[in-house]
Amino acid sequence: MIRYILRRLLGAIPTLFLVVTVAFFLIRIAPGGPFDAERALEPTVLANLNAYFHLDKPLYEQYFRYLGNLLQGDMGPSFFRRDFSVHELLADGLPVSMLLGSLALLMAVVFGSILGCIAALRQNSWIDYTVIAIATFGITVPNFVVAPILALIFGVALNLLPTGGWGGGHPANLVMPVIALGLPQVAVIARLIRGAMIEALRSDHVRTARAYGLPTRMIVVTHSLRAACLPAVSYLGPAAAGLLTGSIVIEQVFGLPGIGREFVNAALSRDYTLVMGTVIVIAVFVLIFNLIVDILYAALDPRVRYE
Repeated sequence: MIRYILRRLLGAIPTLFLVVTVAFFLIRIAPGGPFDAERALEPTVLANLNAYFHLDKPLYEQYFRYLGNLLQGDMGPSFFRRDFSVHELLADGLPVSMLLGSLALLMAVVFGSILGCIAALRQNSWIDYTVIAIATFGITVPNFVVAPILALIFGVALNLLPTGGWGGGHPANLVMPVIALGLPQVAVIARLIRGAMIEALRSDHVRTARAYGLPTRMIVVTHSLRAACLPAVSYLGPAAAGLLTGSIVIEQVFGLPGIGREFVNAALSRDYTLVMGTVIVIAVFVLIFNLIVDILYAALDPRVRYE
């Protein structure tokens, strides 16, 4: 297993290099520039800014300069928010996004697993149909619709929760963003767990366990749930990476200072370095969580072995 993990980590280097290369050239060939504004800058000022940030150099030279700085751990200054470096902006925004995403992920795993198991154990009953209806609603209704509705009901009409803002991470400010972010994931996991649990309950080894008179709780927890978790684990790899690196919609709607919101502002203002920094963070999270998924697969399924 250790050798497999080391191989995967080494294999992630060319993948990350490819992501950086593609992202660098895509953002540079996009229309507009970091110093474009409604009121055009004086030619001399614009030339000085381009020279200061090395944007007057050929594109290939900018690329190799950026790679060299990146290898030294320097993501460069922000072009739009010039008093901050990319490291500082990511250091401020990433904890917010990770807290929000962690709570949404926890909510999805707990409630999705419970609903999926209940639906599978009560297949074709009104409980099963209710869970399927809730899951279908959660999947089909996007969070940019759910978030304003929650804000209107609980923030404006009932005045129970703040409609936006970070509030220093106060729990009241997190309730609606976490629900809006986690509801689609609850629905997906519930559907995955339900389908896999039904299949597991019909397997031969579970029938044998029932024939031996084992309690239902032991059959479900020990023999069925472990196999039913495999599809959900596969889904949670990229989903967790997306949740923990910020939700663009949720952070915009509720005014949270996460990196998803920073990514939108950076893309609109052509802040090359901040866009690149955000892309790198997301790519690293995706690679890490895909590796974690593979390791969990081996832990949950004894048939899977990595050499």
